[in-house]
Amino acid sequence: MTDQQPLSADELLDIVDENDQVVGQAPRGEAYARRLRHRSTFILVRDEQDRIFVHRRTAQKLIFPSHYDMWVGGVVGAGESYDEAALREAEEELGVSGLPRPVPLFRFLYETPEHTWWSALYEVRCTLPVNPQAEEVAWHTFLTDEELERRLPEWQWVPDGLEAFRRLRDWEAAGRPAAG
Repeated sequence: MTDQQPLSADELLDIVDENDQVVGQAPRGEAYARRLRHRSTFILVRDEQDRIFVHRRTAQKLIFPSHYDMWVGGVVGAGESYDEAALREAEEELGVSGLPRPVPLFRFLYETPEHTWWSALYEVRCTLPVNPQAEEVAWHTFLTDEELERRLPEWQWVPDGLEAFRRLRDWEAAGRPAAG
C-alpha cells in the first residue's frame, strides 16, 4: 500500500554512546534520519529439527523493506533491557507466547555511513507453531544451515543481519567464548 506510513517511526528509543551508555532519547524515525546510535536485538530461532527461521520483511518496514533476514528482533525501546526486548520481539514476530527466554550470545557495534546501533545477539529454540506478525513478516520458512548458506548469495538480505550472521559464524569457529 503506497499511502501506508512506514512502521514504528514514532517509537521512543534510548540513544547510546560508543560504549553503549544511554545519553538521551529520540523517536525511531529521527534516530534513523539523524544516524543516532541506539540498541537492537537479533534472535536466531531454531525449530525442533534445528532449522533456522528465515523470513522476508514487509514492504512497509522503515529500513530494509522487502529484504530477507535470518534473525527476528528489532530495536530496544526506551528504558527496556536487551533481554526484555529479545523476548518481546521474538514472540511478536513469531506470533507465539510462552517462548523460552532467548539465550544471550554477544554484542557488537554495527556501523555504516547510514546506520549505527549496538547489536545484542541471542538464540532460542521454538517448538511452538509460528504465526508470524503480518506487519513484520511477508513470507517465512525454516531452512537447514546448508540451505541458508546456499541462499546467501541468491537473496537480498538485510545488511545488518548479514553482518550479525558473519560475526556469529566467526564466534562459533572461535569456540563460542563467554557472552557479553
